[in-house]
Amino acid sequence: MNLRDLRYLVALAEHRHFGRAAAASFVSQPTLSTQIKKLEDELGVALVERTPRKVLLTEVGREIAQRAREVLNEVDQIKAIARRTLDPESGTVRLGIFPTLGPYLLPHVVPRVRERFPRLELLLVEEKTEIVLRLLREGKLDAAILALPVHDDQLHAEFLFEEPFLLAVPEDHVLSRRKALRMDDLADQSLLLLDDGHCLRDQALEVCHLSGANEKSGFRATSLETLRQMVAANVGITLLPTLAVQPPVAQSDNVHLVAFRGHAPSRRIAMLWRKSSAMAGFLKKLASVFRELPQALLDARTATALAPAANRRSRAHR
Repeated sequence: MNLRDLRYLVALAEHRHFGRAAAASFVSQPTLSTQIKKLEDELGVALVERTPRKVLLTEVGREIAQRAREVLNEVDQIKAIARRTLDPESGTVRLGIFPTLGPYLLPHVVPRVRERFPRLELLLVEEKTEIVLRLLREGKLDAAILALPVHDDQLHAEFLFEEPFLLAVPEDHVLSRRKALRMDDLADQSLLLLDDGHCLRDQALEVCHLSGANEKSGFRATSLETLRQMVAANVGITLLPTLAVQPPVAQSDNVHLVAFRGHAPSRRIAMLWRKSSAMAGFLKKLASVFRELPQALLDARTATALAPAANRRSRAHR
């Protein structure tokens, strides 16, 4: 048994197809098929059920593939230890982040990362939280930036910052006349929300529960930008994270932003990595760069001052 054959098995488990697994492993299909058969002969068990249309792993095949992932991840950790020993601030970091944060946080942070760690290669993967967590647990990501809470005893969470929410309403909406909101001002309001799988949906639903608001029926957005444009088109109102309305994000006409009084509804952002990671020491340094955001970027009242000129003129006449 060798590491190469374990990689072939893991590729087959992921792709469920000999051709695609071979392509992902940069070998020919006959080569991969032959090595899988040799591994079966060596172990004395069938790992794969071969059918004309697809490949299924046997029960023992699935268990061995999972153990193989763990072995390969440990091997990668050994290599990472060696690289970090030679040059602690170089190499590659595979970082996952979710879609309602990535486009708005990264422009402010990536230049700082490049300045602080000029020899570091930062590979970014943007996916929904559930997928990012799976990739992190499988060792396909080194770290992830996610919203808390994340319930996993195998992961370390390094808190970064708290990001307040703002209410986005059309310019002629009754709540646009408020200088600031209380949570109960949302009672009986219907909010536009994202589709299932977005953590921002869960956070917004919690705000709805606490305030007495509800979800606007018949519509679920696939992105934060769609929500913003629906507000601009007078379809409804929604919650937007503060970073999503800060430059360099373009401001939308007919979208009025209102901050909340006191402790605003918010989301807590953290960097997570496996507790077993050989990169833990460096990841703490990387997290500190993400934590050093200018406070003004997370100030909801500052963000409302960046509303389009038309909105500011309208407020002046009220």
